[in-house]
Amino acid sequence: MNAVEFSDVTLAVGGRTVLVGASFAVREREFVGVLGPNGSGKTTILRAVLGLLMPWRGSIRVLGRPPSRGDPTIGYLPQVRSNRAGMQLSGWDFVAAVHRGHRLGLPFLDAVGRREIARALDRVGAADLARRPLAETSGGERQRLLLAQALVGRPRLLLLDEPLISLDPHHQAAVVALARSVQEELGITVLFSAHEINPLLGAIDRVLYLGQRQAALGTVEEVITGPVLSRLYGMAIDVVHLHGRIFVMSEGQDMERDAHRHYEAHHAGPSHA
Repeated sequence: MNAVEFSDVTLAVGGRTVLVGASFAVREREFVGVLGPNGSGKTTILRAVLGLLMPWRGSIRVLGRPPSRGDPTIGYLPQVRSNRAGMQLSGWDFVAAVHRGHRLGLPFLDAVGRREIARALDRVGAADLARRPLAETSGGERQRLLLAQALVGRPRLLLLDEPLISLDPHHQAAVVALARSVQEELGITVLFSAHEINPLLGAIDRVLYLGQRQAALGTVEEVITGPVLSRLYGMAIDVVHLHGRIFVMSEGQDMERDAHRHYEAHHAGPSHA
């Protein structure tokens, strides 16, 4: 059985069509990188998998059934947003807040619930963060706590939406390695959204690249090519391999990195872990 299947799917947000007639399948126990320029639909696809957005056309199946809101078999790590009201929560309370679907207020946890929270924290190496307020944690540490949140309930599918934003390359590599180790340990499927391919190299099984309302799914060698990316960017693209890294270039511009500088400048946060 496939973990995620899109069949002739068209998606739109706010009257803007972001995906047209897309068909692809992500296999169970697969680690897939989701890439594409700003506005290409990375978050939109994850929202559709979560059952938060219905397709205009076509069908979506998640773990063999139509997507539905609040599906306990799906773990979700959203893009980091500033939340000053919650910064005094301890790491434990932050993770516990999602137990049994609670997101506002703190649920009462019985012994089983407490063991579940402890297990999620241990799995991402964040047990030492349990008693510290979020205000005293770095960006990298908060990403570990967010990942622990996503693992509460033992999901079979994990959706990670841009968890590398504002982290330096060293700590980006640590987050990717942690996500991969969790995926392998639990035998689950991971969709990992990112704005460039290089941090994911060596970790992902395949890549889902989005652009020009289209989607291409395959290995890095199949998808990260001049012809495929030229179609998805709608312009001539050169793919340059240098010292184990891949650069997606157009007229001297690094398309994956430069296109996100404006975004990161307005969403800067701690880069240490």
